[in-house]
Amino acid sequence: MLCCSASSDASKVKECSLPSTLTSPPIKSVVEPGECQFNESFTAVPLLANIPVSSTSFVVRFGLPDKNKGLGLSTCACILAGVKVHDGDGNDDNMVIRPYTPISTNEDKGTFDLLIKKYPDGKMSTFLSELKPSSTPVVSFKHIPFNVKIQYPFKSAKHIIMIAGGTGITPMIQALHAILGEDPSSRSTEKVTLLYGSRNADDILGEDMLNHWASTHRDIFSVTHVLSNEEKDSNAISSRKDVKLGFINRELIESLPGPNEDVMIFVCGPPPMYKALCGDRDKKELSGLLAEMGYKEDQVYKF
Repeated sequence: MLCCSASSDASKVKECSLPSTLTSPPIKSVVEPGECQFNESFTAVPLLANIPVSSTSFVVRFGLPDKNKGLGLSTCACILAGVKVHDGDGNDDNMVIRPYTPISTNEDKGTFDLLIKKYPDGKMSTFLSELKPSSTPVVSFKHIPFNVKIQYPFKSAKHIIMIAGGTGITPMIQALHAILGEDPSSRSTEKVTLLYGSRNADDILGEDMLNHWASTHRDIFSVTHVLSNEEKDSNAISSRKDVKLGFINRELIESLPGPNEDVMIFVCGPPPMYKALCGDRDKKELSGLLAEMGYKEDQVYKF
């Protein structure tokens, strides 16, 4: 088992192997809601590994309450992580809570993996990046019904358009596991198109895995990386056909099948992305660009 500490030193990052959750093929392992090992009360579990992935991202692997079972999380659902952090005023009782969708599947027994992006001012990501593996439970998790969204199989949609930004890629990874890991003879989805927005090439989370899946499952899955802050003549993208510069916009979406009954859209990203594309995440009503383009409320799922 890998037990590396996350680091911003690029040379140290290269020395560490990627976790199996970023190198394995898609695995379909779906369960009904209500089977998760975590419930509506926080349960503390130990950190088993802290694995650098890039200069700004890392994977943390946690143990589960029952070491003989998988997480039991339904498709695309998230769990809530909670830690007590020092607030600078001598008070250690402030709880920081953040939602995360694991990148591991229910096939992993006794463990689950989270792909984390480290933000300079992020209390939780900073805390996790500095956390060392230990048998002592430090981070608590819970799972609530609100965090269960659409389940696999994804109704009757023949074409699923995934629009993700930053860490919003993680529920898409879960959906891709279910779709691409399905036996092609029984798969109802015919095409999955991912538009994935990042600041620059170094910020793309899970890039190697996504690009590999796009190659091994090219008959059904494609990905376009949309980079907002990358230079046009950057060596990182100069020869890449899967990269667009700028933001995910109307032109990009209009290049895909339009708002007919065979199309479904998944959206997950930062608040400005929700506001521009489909309206606030916590509001069921559809607004923004997708509403203007003619998509219906029941076609767009906000993760």
